[in-house]
Amino acid sequence: MRLLLFNKPFQVLTRFTGGDGRRTLAQYVTTPGVYPAGRLDYDSEGLLLLTDDPRLRGAITEPRQALEKTYWVQVEGEPTEAALAALRRGVRLADGLTRPARAHRIEPPAGLWPRDPPIRVRLRLPTAWLELGICEGRNRQVRRMTAAVGLPALRLVRSAVGPFTLAGLAPGEVRQVEAARAAAFRGALLALSARARGARSASRPPSPARSSGADRRSSGTPGRGRRR
Repeated sequence: MRLLLFNKPFQVLTRFTGGDGRRTLAQYVTTPGVYPAGRLDYDSEGLLLLTDDPRLRGAITEPRQALEKTYWVQVEGEPTEAALAALRRGVRLADGLTRPARAHRIEPPAGLWPRDPPIRVRLRLPTAWLELGICEGRNRQVRRMTAAVGLPALRLVRSAVGPFTLAGLAPGEVRQVEAARAAAFRGALLALSARARGARSASRPPSPARSSGADRRSSGTPGRGRRR
């Protein structure tokens, strides 16, 4: 089982084929048989996990999974405590209420590479950096969340997926996770998924009991297996 960490540059598609002139993973990832565990938008940057294990890939991308993904977001405007509190409670989007997020303001991330091309800055409006942690994976979710509280995203960098971070990983660089660490991560995540499925099953109401053929006969209703 292989697990790779990739620092996806800006304007790279999270697929290997069909770029139509745009850069894809094929220009960076040469390990055979691995596929991205989830997506990272074309105009977003940062950490992407790839693996050749379908079960692990499914567990990482499971929308009900409690695997937190952390983002650094440069936003336009001045974040207020009310806006941050709204992100922490959950934001109403077109596809429903988001789960509560971990959200706070941060200084510009140390060592963050300049974006190419740079963001468009309007001189009359300030910008700020936020760190958001979410356990969902809706389409363009972080951008929609910050926009919903009046803070349009100018730059979005995924800095961590669960225990894995961008530390020491340059844009476009790929690193394979050590076998023992990858196996421990896989085991813990699959166990968590199994517990979550068990909890959901236990919370469902029992299905109505189906009546037996004898019950149907005693009630005067012909059984499906008998011919009349």
